[in-house]
Amino acid sequence: MDERALRDLAEERLRALAGPDARLRADQWTAIHALVVDRRRALVVQRTGWGKSAVYFVATALLRELGEGPTVIVSPLLALMRNQVEAAARAGVHAATINSANREEWAEVEARVAAGEVDVLLVSPERLNNPDFRDSVLPELSASAGLLVVDEAHCISDWGHDFRPDYRRLRTLIAGMPTAVPVLATTATANDRVVRDVAEQLGLGTQEALVLRGPLDRESLRLGVVRQPDRRPLTAERRLAWLAEKLHELPGSGIIYTLTVAAADDVAAYLRERGHEVVAYSGRSDPADRQRAEADLLANQVKALVATSALGMGFDKPDLGFVVHLGAPSSPIAYYQQIGRAGRGVRRAEVLLLPGHEDRDIWSYFASLAFPPEPVVRQLLNALAEADGPVSTAALEPRVELNRTRLEVVLKVLDVDGAVRRVRGGWEATGQPWHYDAERYARVGEARRREQQAMVDYLATEGCRMEFLLRQLDDPHAAPCRRCDNCTGQHRSTEVDDAELAAARDQLRRPGVELTPRKMWPTGMAALDVPLSGRISAAEAAEPGRALGRLTDIGWGNRLRELLAVQAADQPVPDDVFDACVQVLTAWNWAQRPAGVVAVASQRRPKLVSSLAKRLAAIGRLPFLGAVGSQGEVRSNANSAQRLAGLYHALHLPEPVAGAVHELAGPVLLVDDSVDSGWTMTVSTRLLRLAGAPAVLPFALAVTG
Repeated sequence: MDERALRDLAEERLRALAGPDARLRADQWTAIHALVVDRRRALVVQRTGWGKSAVYFVATALLRELGEGPTVIVSPLLALMRNQVEAAARAGVHAATINSANREEWAEVEARVAAGEVDVLLVSPERLNNPDFRDSVLPELSASAGLLVVDEAHCISDWGHDFRPDYRRLRTLIAGMPTAVPVLATTATANDRVVRDVAEQLGLGTQEALVLRGPLDRESLRLGVVRQPDRRPLTAERRLAWLAEKLHELPGSGIIYTLTVAAADDVAAYLRERGHEVVAYSGRSDPADRQRAEADLLANQVKALVATSALGMGFDKPDLGFVVHLGAPSSPIAYYQQIGRAGRGVRRAEVLLLPGHEDRDIWSYFASLAFPPEPVVRQLLNALAEADGPVSTAALEPRVELNRTRLEVVLKVLDVDGAVRRVRGGWEATGQPWHYDAERYARVGEARRREQQAMVDYLATEGCRMEFLLRQLDDPHAAPCRRCDNCTGQHRSTEVDDAELAAARDQLRRPGVELTPRKMWPTGMAALDVPLSGRISAAEAAEPGRALGRLTDIGWGNRLRELLAVQAADQPVPDDVFDACVQVLTAWNWAQRPAGVVAVASQRRPKLVSSLAKRLAAIGRLPFLGAVGSQGEVRSNANSAQRLAGLYHALHLPEPVAGAVHELAGPVLLVDDSVDSGWTMTVSTRLLRLAGAPAVLPFALAVTG
């Protein structure tokens, strides 16, 4: 096929994909030509909505016409995969996906790939290290693939805002592919450092990769920050009231981003109460619910999804009219990526940021989940080296000082680095030497701190907001946009109706969240000399409990974070907090009223916990029976297994308390300041039930998460 015919076919496939008026951009054809004709490796950094997916779908169609094998697209999110499958179909390309949400289809998809019926196979980076897929499917796929696409390639780089360790497996995958197989990496959110790192991680630089970078500005976006005239953030109730009052004024349908799952749930519930059609969306949402919510937003059947960053990369709705952030992301680059959902196919889209007083606290929490210190990593490697065969993640927990989430991330990094290997049944050490790159981790940490400061500077800047973001992305085309609130001088009023403000205040001050009791003991506790396993028996379990609020919510969370901060002085429970606790207890629809109150002895806040328990006993006319004792402090940052072991050996029930509990005819109200893992309440409950308590009702000021 000559080049003219190839270009005509490319234009034809593009029109099928994007509409009868679509024409290939110059850089799109440059990339397609490099992949199809020259079989080169390319990195495309272009703004969201530019048409990066068109490059790889059109290239796939041309390569298949030339008799090449299927395209493999490594894609990070289910929402992105669903959009890509639908887009591929429009271009006459048969696409299929293997991901965590369609396990029942894996065998069928693999058979279709083997039969040559699939033009595009989309897989998650995590799938690349599934033992069955890696050992049975991937070798044949690597040998026969016509094109490899790495979508959202900034995820490869730990300098990027959304690092995914599994992406680094792509370097090994690419190294094992025939050199004639073209490779395309795409992203909209990579500064110079990330571009260099992506090229290095993928081995693109060794073959003179084509790098295409275009201007990242989008003329439809109108950026603004909503805050007080003195530049301080609005109060939580004013932000919520402002959103409830102004949401109907925003064009079309859109996304309201929050920093935490709790905030997404709370904001969505309040907006629905105020008559807005909105749905909460987070990583904790059921996959079917997420898919339904995406479909409703695409069809404009809801005004907005109130979402965490789980709704981010690749969600494609060209007519999305607005993106609002309640709380600032910790990185200008992450912020640019999220606002890129808006304004692809409309002339004007509103992009508004309402920062909160709690933003820095939330940034600090997520920063605490960074790569752990070397002794902890060595502890993990030693545990695997000493094991007789593969060890599951659950069985590793008792042996290392990492919670499940961080343990899984560290295992992935070590796997990519070659120090461990995922096999059927768990993980095993490879015996290969491994270097702890402390210098790199320190540099990444410092880069994160600079990003946080840059986000603070974005809020404070008096210059063009879009130009500020584009300079963070090292866009050489960055220039004043003449559209944002600073460029136009049109700043949104923060005034809201008094009734709306009162309603928001009432919502945020409405106390009470449910505490779900633990149901299972962690795996492998015998290794820590703890004779507990399996399901927690009904005779030792707690009833569903209550807490005043979550540390992560935008209502009581602010007050509770202030009261329970590490640097906060221990003090008797404040009256406003106590009054709210009484409201929670009054509204608690328990099967049987408590017959006595027991506190959990606190090393850090003895005045706070003791005064709360005693005042609750007094106002309820209940006997205060004393406290569950502790023989030393248990580290709060240990994982579930190690924390349980520490509590099992440390907590005890003094004889006078045990005797008083034995005489009770009703439940014990068990009082603590906060619930994190839930093991303190679980172990304390077990002690009380073994002493004869007919039931235990846990109550705490705060629950994390």
